[in-house]
Amino acid sequence: MSDRQQARTDLPTVLIVILLAGPVLAGLAGTFLPAFGYLPVLGFDSFSLEPFRNLLDMPGLFRSALLSLATGLAASLLSLGIVLVFAAGWSGTATFQRLSRFLSPLLSVPHAAAAIGLAFLIAPSGFLVRALSPWATGWTRPPDLLILNDPLGLSLTAGLVAKEVPFLFLMTLAALNRPHIRDYFRAGTSLGYGRMATFFKLVLPQIYPLIRLPMLAVIAYATSVVDVAVILGPTTPPPLAPRLVTWMNDPDLSLRLTASAGAVLQLVVTALALATYLMLERVLTSLLRGRLVSGRRHRRDHLTRIGGLLPMLAVIGAMAASLLVLVLWSFARSWWFPSLLPQRWDLMRITDALAMGAPALTATLALATAAAMLATALTLWLLEARSAHRAPLGSRLKVLVFLPLLLPQISFLFGLQLLFLVLDFSGSFFSVLLAHLVFVIPYAVLALSDPLARLDPRFEKAAASIGASRGRIFWQIRLPLLLRPVLVTFAVAAAVSVGQYLPTLLIGAGRIVTVTTESVALASGGDRSAAALYALLQLLIPLAGFMLAALIPAVMHRNRQAMRLQEG
Repeated sequence: MSDRQQARTDLPTVLIVILLAGPVLAGLAGTFLPAFGYLPVLGFDSFSLEPFRNLLDMPGLFRSALLSLATGLAASLLSLGIVLVFAAGWSGTATFQRLSRFLSPLLSVPHAAAAIGLAFLIAPSGFLVRALSPWATGWTRPPDLLILNDPLGLSLTAGLVAKEVPFLFLMTLAALNRPHIRDYFRAGTSLGYGRMATFFKLVLPQIYPLIRLPMLAVIAYATSVVDVAVILGPTTPPPLAPRLVTWMNDPDLSLRLTASAGAVLQLVVTALALATYLMLERVLTSLLRGRLVSGRRHRRDHLTRIGGLLPMLAVIGAMAASLLVLVLWSFARSWWFPSLLPQRWDLMRITDALAMGAPALTATLALATAAAMLATALTLWLLEARSAHRAPLGSRLKVLVFLPLLLPQISFLFGLQLLFLVLDFSGSFFSVLLAHLVFVIPYAVLALSDPLARLDPRFEKAAASIGASRGRIFWQIRLPLLLRPVLVTFAVAAAVSVGQYLPTLLIGAGRIVTVTTESVALASGGDRSAAALYALLQLLIPLAGFMLAALIPAVMHRNRQAMRLQEG
């Protein structure tokens, strides 16, 4: 490879590394320095351990940290278990294909919107209690039950499971779609193994390395989540991350040092969760190695398969019911307990919400579109450059790309906020866009790398054999073949941008307001209709992106049967 070719390959890599590692490293530095007492802009110009002493004096700190660790780890393990058992029992069946069509759109539902819908579903005055009252429960008033914001974080765990199951399922589905995986299913069947035994003994060892990194990202997110914890989590005390945001926004500026020390503690909590998972992984591998080679066929697995199907149906049903309740509350003018449906409807509420929320909606669309376009273009450039010179993404580059997802957002966003404040860059559209790109680019790489790697190379070779240039091959052959994956990547990137709550809240400094920040704020109030309207707006934007990703290739390739097959 010549020096010029090497430079072309390295340029997108260097650019993406700067966009990802730069803000993360600068943010970590801006978090650690105040955590140890050094923040000259506020008059703290010497290092000390006083912020950690103040942190340890905070009431309920240990319980907050334990809540973050326990709920995040439990939700992640439950989500992975539900996905793997379902895939083991039903992969390759018509049921699996049908449920895949339901689960894929659920990925576009932002975390805050899903949490608000779930809160309206399971609350003491929620839809489930209304469906059973008064005929089954005898309740004519909402029961005095602490379902939402329960001290054990059970509703928070359920909300995280409902959102992480679709993500982990799609990662597992992408791994199962690799051609050679089918050979392992055939080998297991020919040897007389049951469906689930074939999956766990032959298939899972092959696909697990592909879903390990997404699983670690899920743990990092679940242990440090803010928006879902604000809506569904305990309040006496809340998990650690929401408490840190409160301290960071406190008028007492000295609390920023305490908040930075807390962000370091959050980093330790997340690292402990990741270490615990990796330890469990090793222990289970060691304990189950004997069973994997025992030779037992486990042919009679019908009941186990049903047991694997029920949790997945429960997740899909809960998410679908939550979205339905959001729609009902959006159009409800009055809805008194225990009526199953609203007594009065107001179809003009959507119009009113669009008028009142126009600035937030405009900012959300602008940020999502810009972030998705930049992330998709940079990812395509990176993968194409490395593919052209046969330089696939190495393990080090993958870890670097996914580094923002493996760290708790709050651990470096605090520092990034302080850095932008010092540089007078905070609260601008471009600062929030930069913060969004840090989290959007990894998902774009995750969505596009596998379709590009599976693209049939014979088309490219045939074009090169007749003298077509590299640029012409890309624009006239590879890009049309990748049209649907590129549009899906754009939709995924836009959905991730729409769901960014903490980066918008901290880096936007209150001057950039989106439907996500508004919906979380409204969810803490008493106006359910307004909260449902904003959550619905938050949901409709990503949904529109995925609909366009399906519609545009269907229209453009309506007269090209082979292209449609290639996309499917």
